[in-house]
Amino acid sequence: MDQTQKVLVVGAGMAGSEAAFFLASRGVKVVLAECKTKKLNPAQKMTDFGELVCTNSLKSMNPDSGHGLLKYDMEKLGSLVLKIGKETAVPAGDALAVDREQFAAKITEVLRNHENIEVIDEEITEPLKAMKELECSFVILATGPLTTEGLEKWMTDDLGQEDFYFYDAIAPVVDAEGLDYTKLYYKDRHKPVPEDEGVEADYLNAPMNKEQYEAFIAELVKAEKVPSKDFEEYKFFESCLPVDIMAERGVDTARFSCMKPIGLEMPNGDIPYACVQLRKENLVGSAFNLVGFQTRLKYPEQKRVFRMIPGLENASFLHLGSVHRNSFLNSKKLLDWDFSSKKHPQIHFAGQITGVEGYTESAMMGLYVGLQVLRKLKGETSVKFPIETATGALVNYVMTAHRPAPSNINFGLLPAVELTKPERRDRKNRKKVKKAKASARAREALDNFLKDVF
Repeated sequence: MDQTQKVLVVGAGMAGSEAAFFLASRGVKVVLAECKTKKLNPAQKMTDFGELVCTNSLKSMNPDSGHGLLKYDMEKLGSLVLKIGKETAVPAGDALAVDREQFAAKITEVLRNHENIEVIDEEITEPLKAMKELECSFVILATGPLTTEGLEKWMTDDLGQEDFYFYDAIAPVVDAEGLDYTKLYYKDRHKPVPEDEGVEADYLNAPMNKEQYEAFIAELVKAEKVPSKDFEEYKFFESCLPVDIMAERGVDTARFSCMKPIGLEMPNGDIPYACVQLRKENLVGSAFNLVGFQTRLKYPEQKRVFRMIPGLENASFLHLGSVHRNSFLNSKKLLDWDFSSKKHPQIHFAGQITGVEGYTESAMMGLYVGLQVLRKLKGETSVKFPIETATGALVNYVMTAHRPAPSNINFGLLPAVELTKPERRDRKNRKKVKKAKASARAREALDNFLKDVF
């Protein structure tokens, strides 16, 4: 590998941080450009890198879950996000949730102090020109769902666009001191409350009876919402719908989604009609995130309606929910399988802008592109991950979907597994067996694949 070659990485979110660290850790000189120190976008609240804007959860650690499989891939490729995530973890059942501020601070410290990374606090609006001026051989654009207007204009003018946007929403965060704990209880779904003295479950729950729930849903429907821009219509990611849209779809929709009571028995053994879960935002437990409560409600309406939740009557909101515009490419049309631009092969795209959804998915796409660029720097060809792996299945979806629509990792993207006749007949455990088999196959496929790559 030519040691004089450099790579420009634009954006220091999940994907950009991973791509920069992956390359720098393998001896590649990286110029990391991040403009948030000069101006935050509407969803950002801190100038540190690796900011988690929507939730503090990096999803399940269960090895037989889709996100667990993706974390297996990340671990094998030396993920910085996963390493720092574990170091700054807060209790969240089998999920990996982090203290956002500690997480971002550590990501920033590692990247700014790495001997092979030069950080420039600048906005890049013309990547080909910047690549030439900074004497780089490749560019990785990892600007996330809120790409700056200047760079997005370059993308749309130079590359073209098709369905180049959708909307996302952020859940509110409440101050722990303002909660009425006499109406709340700790319980992790399907797990017993810890019996050890001083140990609490990871989730705080606000139960509702039928009357409370239906009144709450009615107010969600009636409440004033933030309108979409005149020239755009709202298009939300189906797996991350605002709670007010769920309410509009039917009175029971939320009760079978973010407010489902299954597995959340109250201390007296009763199962509530509906339940709101609150997850700790930090290690000290001074703040709670309303799980699944992304919303379009205007700020005053959020306070009014969400204070109808039992225990939150006098809640103080540290952060209110918001709606923001998320950009993504029609990758199938514009990119090759290594996420390089068909028109400009020196330019690669990574992260959510490629058409994946979620923190771990975006981070893994940073690693994926980092690997492809590393191979090119060595004079080697790009590689396709086996479709049986979580990464391969996710990339395959992005590059073959009939219509561009962001997706997170799920078992529906993986090829079907074969079951024996007894396994097919065992309806009670059939789904669990299928996931276990698919997971084992995915890990084996990745291990064999990486033997040939490295």
